[in-house]
Amino acid sequence: MTGSEAGPSRAATVTVRPYGNPLPLGFFAFGVGMVLLAGISLGLVGGDQVRPAGVLLAVFVFPLEFLAAVIAFLSRDTAAAAALGLFATSWAALGVLHIAAPQQDRSVAVGMFLSAFALMLVPLAVAGFLGKTLLGVVLSVSALRVCLAASYQLGAVRLLELADAAAALLLAALALYAGTAFLLEDLHRRTVLPIRRRGEARRVMEDDVDGGRRTGPPRDPGVRGQL
Repeated sequence: MTGSEAGPSRAATVTVRPYGNPLPLGFFAFGVGMVLLAGISLGLVGGDQVRPAGVLLAVFVFPLEFLAAVIAFLSRDTAAAAALGLFATSWAALGVLHIAAPQQDRSVAVGMFLSAFALMLVPLAVAGFLGKTLLGVVLSVSALRVCLAASYQLGAVRLLELADAAAALLLAALALYAGTAFLLEDLHRRTVLPIRRRGEARRVMEDDVDGGRRTGPPRDPGVRGQL
């Protein structure tokens, strides 16, 4: 039934609540967590210090990434929300493991978990490259780091743990860049640092102008289709 057939009495008004972009929060929390994991892998955080690191992962990194995932779902960016949600609960799981067994060096269970986690990151990385190249890069490096960590947990040489630490530090740097890029983009309503948006992710950041008047929806999370 069209709007004219429905009549004024049947008209509906849809009000959409705009949400702040959760990606800066998610990336900054992610970067902090990666620094802690790198410290553990390098042996800078060891012995009795592993348990406090686990507490920080569980009570600092996890809730911030979980909050970012919830807002991303409410903002209708399914790919970003799925990635944030998976990482959020992985921080909680790793934090609890470090608290419960701080002296444990290797674990087949953890290795299997990390292997499956890396596999699930592959389609998310592909989706990232189709929309926001920067997100795809972060997810690809994350998948590589998780593979290195899984290999070490399953019995590989110590060198892979050091490579895991190097990848974690690289991810911390990428998270700092990505969080800053999305933060500046949200503040200026335009891309400041390269993110390499594509397709729909690019269109939502461009003005749809018709005769000098904007005809598209506002460029805000919760209104546009992607963050």
